[in-house]
Amino acid sequence: MSEFIFEGLDKETFDHKNDYSYQKKFGRGLSKDLIRQISADKNEPEWMLEFRLDSYQKFLDMDMPNWGPNLDELNLDEIVYYAYDNEADKDAKTWDDVPEDIKNTFEKLGIPKAERAMLAGVGAQYESQVVYHSLKEEWELQGVIFEDCDVAIQKHPELFKKYFMKCVPNTDHKFAALHGAVWSGGTFLYIPNGVKMSQPLQAYFRMNAPSQGQFEHTLIIVEDNADAHYIEGCSAPKYGSSALHAGCVEVYCGKNSRVRYSSVENWSKDTFNLNTKRAIVNENAIMEWVGGNMGSGVTMLYPCSMLVGRGARADHLGIAFANAGQNQDTGAKVSCLADNTSCNIVMKSLSKGGGLSTYRGHLFVAPNLKGVAAKVECDALILDPISKSVTIPKMDIRSTDVVIAHEASAGKINPEDIFYLTSRGVSQEQAEAMVVNGFIEPIIKELPLEYAVEMNRLIELEMEGSVG
Repeated sequence: MSEFIFEGLDKETFDHKNDYSYQKKFGRGLSKDLIRQISADKNEPEWMLEFRLDSYQKFLDMDMPNWGPNLDELNLDEIVYYAYDNEADKDAKTWDDVPEDIKNTFEKLGIPKAERAMLAGVGAQYESQVVYHSLKEEWELQGVIFEDCDVAIQKHPELFKKYFMKCVPNTDHKFAALHGAVWSGGTFLYIPNGVKMSQPLQAYFRMNAPSQGQFEHTLIIVEDNADAHYIEGCSAPKYGSSALHAGCVEVYCGKNSRVRYSSVENWSKDTFNLNTKRAIVNENAIMEWVGGNMGSGVTMLYPCSMLVGRGARADHLGIAFANAGQNQDTGAKVSCLADNTSCNIVMKSLSKGGGLSTYRGHLFVAPNLKGVAAKVECDALILDPISKSVTIPKMDIRSTDVVIAHEASAGKINPEDIFYLTSRGVSQEQAEAMVVNGFIEPIIKELPLEYAVEMNRLIELEMEGSVG
C-alpha cells in the first residue's frame, strides 16, 4: 500500500510548476494596506485586524535575528506575502471541485491517495489559500473539528480567539510578529475530551509561484484524556529567487492527553524556512515531535515543549539533511516547569556536498523542582570532506533533584562497513545508502509506514550522486 501511495516520487514531482500568472495582481512587499486587504478578503472580526496591525508594527520595530544562519540574502521587500488562484474555490470538500492543475499537483504528491488509504481527514493549501478540506463523518460525530483557520475564526470565534497566538505571541521574535501580521490559511484542529483518534490527519502546504511567502497557522487543541496524530507536509519548486516560509504551529495538550505532530518538510533551495512550533503540555500529557527537514536553503526551526503540568513529557525526534548550498539550523527546546517532568531529544543530521547542519538546543529546568529527567542525543553523519556539522546545546538547570544526560557524536561513514557490503556484491552507492538508512532508522520508524517510505525516498533523492 505504501509504495502505491507514494509511487513515482522524484525530483520532478517536487519541482513541478503550474502557471502562476494569478500572482501578477498581487504586489510585493509589506504594508498596512496589504494587511487591511487580507483581513477584508477574509471578512475577519475587528479584533483580528487590530491584532494584525499590532503585529505589523512589532515586526517593523524588531531587529533581525543576530545569531544562527545569515539572512542577508532574504530581501523582504521582494516577497509576495499574499496571493491565490482565482480559479480555486475555497475549502472544496471533494477533489473534483479543485482546479485541474492544482489537483494534479496534489495527485503527484500522493495526497488524495493517502487520504483514501489511511487518513481521517486532509487539508491542502496552495499559496495563501486552503483549496481542499475534508474530515470523515465518524470523527465529526464525535465532536472533532478539523477546519481551515480562515473558516474556524468564523465558525468557532470564541474558541479560536481564546487560543490563537497565546502559545506563540507576536512579541516572541521578528518572524512571529510577521506571521501575526500576514498569516493565512492553515489548520484548526480540536479534539474533545476523551476522544482518541485512531487515524492521523494531514495538511499539505504547497508554494507554486516565485518569491512567494507562505504563512499558514496551525492551531491544535487536544482536550483532557484525548489522543491525536497530525501530519504536515510541504514543498515548493525552485526558481532562483528567494521564497519565505514563516508558518506557526501552536499545540495545547490537555491533562492525560497524547499528541503526535509529524512533519516532512521539503521546500526548495530557494526557500528560507523560518518556522515556529511550540506546545504547552499539561499534567501527565505527552507531546511527541517527529520531523524531517530537507530542501530549503536556510532553515531555522526548533520545536519547543513547555512542560507546565506535573508528570508532563516531551519526545523530540528529528532528521536534518544539509546538501550543497544548504544551512540546516535545527534542534529542540524544552522547558521543565513542574515536578516529575521528563523529555527525550534525539536528533540526527546528515551533511554532504558542502552543506552545513547545526543542532541548536535549549533545555531549561526551573528552580526547586523534583524528579525531573532529561536526555539529549544528537548525532551527525558527514558524508564528504567539505561538509560540516555543528552542535550547540544549551542547558540551564536550576534544580538539584534531576537526572540529565547529554550525548553527541559526529563521524563519517566507516570505510570498513562499505568494504564489507561491496565485497558481498552490493554496489558502493547502495552500500552507502544502507549505512545512512541504518543511521536514521530510529527516527524513521516513528513515522507511519507510508510516510516512512516517503522520507526514505526523499533521502535517497538527496543521496543521488554522493559516492566519491
